[in-house]
Amino acid sequence: MTERARKICLLGDFAVGKTSLVSRFVNSTFSEKYLTTVGVKVDSKRVELAGGDAVKLVVWDLAGKAELDSLNRSYIRGAHGLMLVADGTRGASLRAALYLWMQAQKQLAGVPVVMLVNKLDLIAQWEVSTDDIARLQQSLPTWRTSAKAGDGVEEAFAELARRTAELPR
Repeated sequence: MTERARKICLLGDFAVGKTSLVSRFVNSTFSEKYLTTVGVKVDSKRVELAGGDAVKLVVWDLAGKAELDSLNRSYIRGAHGLMLVADGTRGASLRAALYLWMQAQKQLAGVPVVMLVNKLDLIAQWEVSTDDIARLQQSLPTWRTSAKAGDGVEEAFAELARRTAELPR
């Protein structure tokens, strides 16, 4: 049985729920309080894989921004995977996440990427449509998640863990 550490970076606009998703994944908790992430917050969790292997996901929760500045470019250096996060109630946050991905690809070509469209518990207020999700899924593994209720969170992190475990480095 082997365990590899894999650096995962969360990218997305402000207030899309990145910190809440990490808290739900790592600690199985959710808080209604909005806390702005300053810089980066790092957490980790061991994920069991099929076949007895495991991956230690070292999750870097980057401050929300609509584009990669030089500081965030330095934070994503060496990442094994990216988790893009959008807020389903704000269509512009989906465009911001895709723009961040485009910028990150210059530095991290070929790393596994998954998309989380968060705030499924507020589905009645969503601006991101079912068609938008279907289009995303053609090029990017995409989950509709709720950090509040927990929907899709474990599955999305597990999929990224599985994909990063296949990397040679």
